[in-house]
Amino acid sequence: MSDSSTSPLATFLSRHSRLFVLTGAGMSTDSGIPDYRDEQGAWKRSPPMTHQTFMHSDTARRRYWARSLVGFQALSEARPGRAHRALAALERAGRIEQLVTQNVDGLHQRAGSRRVIDLHGQADVVRCMHCGATQMRHAVHAALARLNPQWTGLEASVGPDGDADLAHDDFGDFSLLSCARCGDGIFKPDVVFFGDSVPRSRVDAAFDALERADAMLVVGSSLMVYSGYRFARRAAESGKPMACINMGRTRADALFSLKVEASAGETLDSALRSLEATMLTEGLVSPAPAART
Repeated sequence: MSDSSTSPLATFLSRHSRLFVLTGAGMSTDSGIPDYRDEQGAWKRSPPMTHQTFMHSDTARRRYWARSLVGFQALSEARPGRAHRALAALERAGRIEQLVTQNVDGLHQRAGSRRVIDLHGQADVVRCMHCGATQMRHAVHAALARLNPQWTGLEASVGPDGDADLAHDDFGDFSLLSCARCGDGIFKPDVVFFGDSVPRSRVDAAFDALERADAMLVVGSSLMVYSGYRFARRAAESGKPMACINMGRTRADALFSLKVEASAGETLDSALRSLEATMLTEGLVSPAPAART
């Protein structure tokens, strides 16, 4: 049982021990990675590169890689925040059935989460779209920097997914890499761009986990994109309770039994402490051993 001082989110967590957690860009803002949308769900900046534009436009690819040569450093240097660590702690306590993230930054794994489905992939791998060869993105960026020394050292405001707002209109002199295996493939981050399809195996695995879960928790996502919204819709159809932590409007507001408009890190951290105290009081966990002096 929870006392009157327990937050509604902590009460929700205490009642549901098999959570399906879906996270979005709002998870990583405390780690220095900007999000996509404002509190009304509208784009804060130009929408991300689409798969079709990237694959069919040499100019678009030069622009993408030039900008990411500057912007990806912020993504690669980001560290997990309080929200990532709180979800990892919930998993260690055995209360997360599955964590599905729309982010490509890998911060959940760095925080210690293991039951993770990267719905849109991870940004630190690059794939040749002709032969399928993969490379770590750091190696690709190092090679691009050697080919384009004039583009290194530039400063720009950073966008989501390693983009950067470079004050350039002409990217024609930016040199692209060729695949060492096949010689003519297009290198693309191994992530789902807008216009891409999420691999069916990931979607099926996520739906299977949602079926096993007894509730859903959304953290830091407006759910404006269908790839995430479909899980909220399925949870509602299945009668599963849903809670959400998000600053501003989401596509699924009418479906939530609880919504908290506050910082994900502070909110999850506080709820986790309340949950741990409740579990300790009810004898569901043992107190930590006293430190030796």
